[in-house]
Amino acid sequence: MNAIARLIRPRSIAVIGASADPGKTSGRPVSFLQKHGFSGEIYPVNPKVDRIGELTCYRDVEALPAVPDVGIVLLGAEHAHLAVRELAKRGAAAAIVLASGYAETGEEGALRQKELLQAAGRMRVLGPNTIGLVNLTDSIVLSASGALAMDHFPAGSIGLVSQSGGILGALLSRAAARGIGLSKLVSTSNEADLELSEFIEFLAADEATRVIALYVEAIRHPSHFREAVQKARAAGKPVVAFKIGRSEAGAKAAVSHTGALAGSDRMYDSLFRQLGVIRAKTFEELLDIPAALAAGRKLSGKRVAILTSTGGAGTIVSDSLGVAGFETPAPDTATAARLASLQSGSHANLDRNPVDLTLAGLHPDILRGAISALLASPSYDALVVIAGSSAVGSPALLADAVHDCLPESDKPVIAYVSPHAPNVGAALTARGVPAYTSAESCASAFSGLLLAARSAPAELASSPERQVHISDLSQGSLDEAEAKALFARFGIPAVNERIVETSNEAQSAARELGGKVVLKILSSEITHKSDVGGVAVNLTPDTIGSRLNAMADDVKAATGQRPRRFLVQEMVAGGAELILGMHRDALGTAILLGMGGVTAELIKDTTMRLLPPQGGLSGGEALSMVHDLITWPLLDGFRGRPKADIDALVSTIVAFSLMAAQLGARLIEAEVNPVFVLAAGQGVRAADGVVVLGPVGG
Repeated sequence: MNAIARLIRPRSIAVIGASADPGKTSGRPVSFLQKHGFSGEIYPVNPKVDRIGELTCYRDVEALPAVPDVGIVLLGAEHAHLAVRELAKRGAAAAIVLASGYAETGEEGALRQKELLQAAGRMRVLGPNTIGLVNLTDSIVLSASGALAMDHFPAGSIGLVSQSGGILGALLSRAAARGIGLSKLVSTSNEADLELSEFIEFLAADEATRVIALYVEAIRHPSHFREAVQKARAAGKPVVAFKIGRSEAGAKAAVSHTGALAGSDRMYDSLFRQLGVIRAKTFEELLDIPAALAAGRKLSGKRVAILTSTGGAGTIVSDSLGVAGFETPAPDTATAARLASLQSGSHANLDRNPVDLTLAGLHPDILRGAISALLASPSYDALVVIAGSSAVGSPALLADAVHDCLPESDKPVIAYVSPHAPNVGAALTARGVPAYTSAESCASAFSGLLLAARSAPAELASSPERQVHISDLSQGSLDEAEAKALFARFGIPAVNERIVETSNEAQSAARELGGKVVLKILSSEITHKSDVGGVAVNLTPDTIGSRLNAMADDVKAATGQRPRRFLVQEMVAGGAELILGMHRDALGTAILLGMGGVTAELIKDTTMRLLPPQGGLSGGEALSMVHDLITWPLLDGFRGRPKADIDALVSTIVAFSLMAAQLGARLIEAEVNPVFVLAAGQGVRAADGVVVLGPVGG
């Protein structure tokens, strides 16, 4: 077994700093292990105690009769590294360091954490500042947390990794109350050594785990995370992540619009989407969605049947499903007839959806018949069964009826428990029917199932046939003309333009270009030209000379700098204006696409994709970005508009991403705004550009 396998399934455990008092924090690890029936060797270590119950207590690690697989270190931060060094010297596979006071506290703590790692050498370390882990499959509790002081752990198929220790206990207690079974729970916390991705890889290969749930504060090693999630997906195990910090501003605003639009949380959105990770929007969804996925049923569509004996609850569920984009159509003729045959009388509403059995729902045969009919109906992809007040007195009636019908279909079946009846929900969940206490949770569960069925990892990256020559590029901000010249090297065409310095040169350029033209200042220092009066449109050879002189005065008044050079550009008409940019933070480099021009930051209709480890975006990924835009219909011929040249836009996105990939860390900022997308067959034109380059090898 490798070190992580020995950590999670240890055959022997040393508890460093163990107490003989099970009421104390330091007494819990031994107590937990014995309480839950750990069958391996337990070696308490405490020089002041000879025995802890029936166990021999050892003075130090060196005195242990055998090498432990795992050492739980209960010492404070000032002394924990000494125990870690002893464990490493004996050849233990891993140490769990529970103490706080490390990198989370500042510079001094960070030095202490570095000392801890040095003491561990090649031995693996979980923590510090962790509450440890629980292997529910094998009833092994490696923790001192009072939150884990439970008589019974509901074992199941959901593996959970949390970067917060306290959250682990909260999730375990909530799961237990709902009857949701978990397989493994791991708190990685400071991640001085062992981190999130390594446990995802373990769970991907763990036979007891069907779904992987993550509580994420920060992904420290994005490339490893990618590899781990891909292994999980290849093993057929969906990954659900709840990422905190959605309100953080993210990366600082930079010189381009893209820096203001691309916060770090959006980077996580992009990463999760590209990897097929289902993002839980709320803390509750971190259990709601995995519970539905763990049932092992796939959702193939959005049509949901609702079976109820209480009309009000059925309406609430129907409304929540509708808001989430699901449909609740009435039963087809054959299904309605089958439902009607279950009983006589006119009290029940069996020809509409929700299907309301009223008091007939108390009869087991009628209940089973209705469930069977709805599961067999070609009109529905899933079923929600509502447990009303009648279920409180007889929780097994509904639970058994639904359970008995499950083998008849592979469609997802979930339950909504209308009254406050935790025992009813737990009974349903234990029988393979995930139960929820809010209608919104039902919608979230189905949404998660739909994402799991439809999401797929991003296509393979695009790679250029040849590397573009970039060795002559200088460091710093490029002016607009230089930026567009760089874009052109990668195959991104620009508008026709001329560089001028005087009003006479501007007039000549305008005549040469023909038609209406645009005048701009040309500066590597002023990137948002419109903000300082540095852009004028609809100019002619007769008006451009005086406008250039006035523009020079306006810019000097606004910035204190009088521009020396200007651009005269052809004026593009009839195309859609988009923004194409890049943004880099700790997660990697992202390509951003959105509706552009001066309103880019106002409208904020944007989408992002992270570059793969090698190469640029594929054509399929680029096309999916275009389809993501809320304003996509405007590009697709909305209300008689000419269809835009989507093929050219896709090629431009791919080319821009290849530029970002080849320049790598040298490319600090890059943006085309706007890029005009002309009518089908007419291509695209880059009308403005920002590029900031770092040093070679930067």
